[in-house]
Amino acid sequence: MTTTTLAPDTRPDDPTSPHVSPRRAALIAGVGYVLLFGLAVFANFFVREGLVVTDDAQATAANIAESQTLFRFGLVAFLAIFLIDIVVAWALHIVFRSQHHDLSLVAAWSRLVYTVFLGVAAIFFFQALTLYDSAAVADVMSAAERNAQALIGLELFNSAWLIGLAAFGLHLIVLGFLVARSIETPRWLGYLMIAAGAAYIIDTTAYTVLANYADHADALLIMVAVPSVVAEGWFGLWLLTRARRRRTV
Repeated sequence: MTTTTLAPDTRPDDPTSPHVSPRRAALIAGVGYVLLFGLAVFANFFVREGLVVTDDAQATAANIAESQTLFRFGLVAFLAIFLIDIVVAWALHIVFRSQHHDLSLVAAWSRLVYTVFLGVAAIFFFQALTLYDSAAVADVMSAAERNAQALIGLELFNSAWLIGLAAFGLHLIVLGFLVARSIETPRWLGYLMIAAGAAYIIDTTAYTVLANYADHADALLIMVAVPSVVAEGWFGLWLLTRARRRRTV
């Protein structure tokens, strides 16, 4: 009886090859991480948090009316994130599938689940635009009613996104495990990614069970943001470095 072991995934970087090599996939994922970072900072912090005033529908409507172009570009940024995340999930699966195919699939699928929830959340941005701009809606609803409904939609965006971020947390935990056991990556990077993933799940759970979540929002934001920015930034740089490294056979 003989046993076989899986050889490392060493597909060549031949442009005519029907397969994408791990090295090229690392480059795609690394570039995707850079784009995602810039788009997320713009869409979330400059647009959503800059224009949406919690529990103040009139102020939110006034902000968006004054900066409607910015609001629309924020929606475009979220849609770009939605599409780029699909590509990044696929590329990361290629990078890590030779190490552990099944866990690599779990990491990819959990990131795709997060991406689906982000796409669903973006619908509420479109709903807010309709409530603010539609003449047909204005004929049947007062300005106060439209503003209130739009604010509810914008807050539902956050709720749907938070649910998706729980799946993203699972993605980081599994990916962190793969990184920690890889001989190519610093083990502490994997541990930091696992911590960041756990922080996302804890944040979503706290949002669900704490009636006074808003009182702890700043502390929870720091708990999530610090390990996430450090871990994902470090990981993105590693992907770009791996892509530039000459492949050895």
